[in-house]
Amino acid sequence: MKYEVSEILETIKMNALENLDVRTVTLGISTLDCSDPDIIKCAKNIREKILKYGANIVPAAEKIARRYGVKIVNKRVSLTPLSLVFSRSYSVDEYVEAAKIIDKTASDIGIDFIGGYSALVHKGITPGEERFLESIPYVLSATEKLCSSVNVATTKAGINMDAVLKMGFIVKHTAELTAARQAIGCAKLVVFANIPEDNPFMAGALHGEGEGDCVLNVGVSGPGVVYRAVKALPVDGDFDILCETIKKTAFKITRMGELVGREVARELNVPFGILDLSLAPTPAIGDSVADILEAMGLESCGTHGTTAALALLNDAVKKGGAFASSYVGGLSGAFIPVSEDSTMARRAGEGKLTFDKLEAMTSVCSVGLDMIAIPGDTSAETIAAIIADEISIGVINSKTTAVRLLPVPGAKEGDEISLGGLLGKAKIIPVHKDSPSTFVRRGGRIPAPIQSLKN
Repeated sequence: MKYEVSEILETIKMNALENLDVRTVTLGISTLDCSDPDIIKCAKNIREKILKYGANIVPAAEKIARRYGVKIVNKRVSLTPLSLVFSRSYSVDEYVEAAKIIDKTASDIGIDFIGGYSALVHKGITPGEERFLESIPYVLSATEKLCSSVNVATTKAGINMDAVLKMGFIVKHTAELTAARQAIGCAKLVVFANIPEDNPFMAGALHGEGEGDCVLNVGVSGPGVVYRAVKALPVDGDFDILCETIKKTAFKITRMGELVGREVARELNVPFGILDLSLAPTPAIGDSVADILEAMGLESCGTHGTTAALALLNDAVKKGGAFASSYVGGLSGAFIPVSEDSTMARRAGEGKLTFDKLEAMTSVCSVGLDMIAIPGDTSAETIAAIIADEISIGVINSKTTAVRLLPVPGAKEGDEISLGGLLGKAKIIPVHKDSPSTFVRRGGRIPAPIQSLKN
């Protein structure tokens, strides 16, 4: 790729003044060859393979960051879903001990998070997967960096409602076991439909079965850059100008991200995989997706027109990114994690951005109901129903959707939690009180939609 001087200078400005960063470089590692009937030996095999490929990921990323003057916020590793690697059913204590070995490895090499304590149960749950799922709350409460994801549905298979109900209880249990830290375990647990195999963002990153032995994926973010570009437009400018401005900005961000990703991959001597161009906000002022929507002309994020504005943003980001790189993948679009977006968290706390509006917005953005703090007395069945609603949007629309909820024990509507760092803070927002218990307990699968029959 060749770069003009003007393009380089513009990127420097974005880095210095507009919160542009490479949000993550994520090293995906296949652990299928690490399996062993002894789960502790399996975990040690995984440790050795992580050290083989990832021991130098932090110094490599820091070297490239210094070379180009670009901040790389997170260095991460993703693994093959471990429910596939652990060869049989084990006790909870055994799962926890294996997870601690993997978690310590993440600390030893200095990365921020490691993903892959994951299961793919979209069509059924084996006895081994049943025990694996039951271990998730204990594993997340006993580890610091290990993240978990569970795929409960695909457009091709439909929705495994048995898995959905089970995840309602697992989310609830995870919150209870990490209650002293404001349900922090739930921030490391996400439930998916149509989970991608190459997502570099946590908590949902995993290394898919179809991937090679090792690959470097990069996640780029720049809500602040897009916000300032939109804010500079005349208020009477039409939608063509608005869309073109966002597309051009996304193009520039993508070019920078792919350069950095390829250079880090070269340093590690591994293949470059994909670039995920996702507008992932942070709690920092001026780094908000909600700010972009309000700069388009909404008085507040959550009012009528919000879903349309988000749809425009998501589409323009994808188009700009796809034009800049042939290897755009992962999720790529706009994220709406409430606690991690300062303006979004404020609008939710004011009651202007409701739970139902957030759900509507997920039909047109990249992920789903993300980092939403809800009352601690919310039942497991209600959490399962929320998951089912969101997952249905993904299945019907052939897109990835996900749920990451924090039912904070003891917290009531209007209370505020603070998770720190990139996870931010948010007020507890209400959910519907009428029970969906009879519906979610019916059992079985919701069949795949008619549009899944494409052959």
